[in-house]
Amino acid sequence: MSFRLFSRCPMPLATACTDPNQGEGFELCWSETSIMGVVNVTPDSFSDGNKYLAVDTAVSHAKQLLEDGATVLDIGGESTRPGATPVPAEEEIDRVLPVVKRLAEETDALISIDSYKPEVVHEALKAGAHIANDISGGRKPEMFEVCAELGVPLILMHMQGEPLSMQKSPQYEDAKTEIFDYLVTQGNAAFEAGVPSVMLDPGIGFGKRLDDNFALLSNLNELAAQGFPVLLGASRKRTIEMIEGIKSNAADRDAGSVALHLYGRDQNVAMVRVHNVRAHAQALRVWQALRTYELKQSIGNKES
Repeated sequence: MSFRLFSRCPMPLATACTDPNQGEGFELCWSETSIMGVVNVTPDSFSDGNKYLAVDTAVSHAKQLLEDGATVLDIGGESTRPGATPVPAEEEIDRVLPVVKRLAEETDALISIDSYKPEVVHEALKAGAHIANDISGGRKPEMFEVCAELGVPLILMHMQGEPLSMQKSPQYEDAKTEIFDYLVTQGNAAFEAGVPSVMLDPGIGFGKRLDDNFALLSNLNELAAQGFPVLLGASRKRTIEMIEGIKSNAADRDAGSVALHLYGRDQNVAMVRVHNVRAHAQALRVWQALRTYELKQSIGNKES
């Protein structure tokens, strides 16, 4: 499959285009599933702790992720792990802006700002970020306004409740239907507000029970068929621990992360958001080689 983003900011891999629905802009196209590398500029990430809180360390880590095969860097200044408490927008801006500016100046990376606060997103986009990644799914209409005004793509994720309490007692009558319907509704609302491009993320582990996560993961094809590219972010999630039934540290869940994301690749997800980029890049290359061989064999058998 091919995934396209439109933005009025020139970006790497971008070619000038005129889209009849979006007007003049830049078209980003790449085949297969792309990798978004996670850069947590926080003191309390569930995966990285405070390893990348210092600007120099965060920038160095981000550059390594690019070398390992990331297409997009997702910069976040507030932990949204279950039980996390929110931080003021000013503090979040202070954490992410120096990193965004450095990466915009020193690399050709596509930069995503991971925040549900429109004011944080606005400042980061002005500083050189290209994409907004909103875990709240656009609950604040101002997020649509910011992305429409600056002409940038928006990723909308589903989350039940807030990070502080989302895993205490999540409830759904039909998780797949409720979540997919919500995302598509929000995606269409973003388009109507003038956002040029939208990607949807089912939000694995954000206010979901294990069975809810399974219902989403096993039906990603259905979400991908709704006309929006899909992002899957299952990296190092407790879902993996729950499947195994064994307590584990976040960094010990990379193999399970690869398995979940390859399962998503098999269902046409456009992008995976991961911590261990190198492992995923290798796995996706091998997966693609096997699929290509399988396709050639199938064509050869039909011709004979």
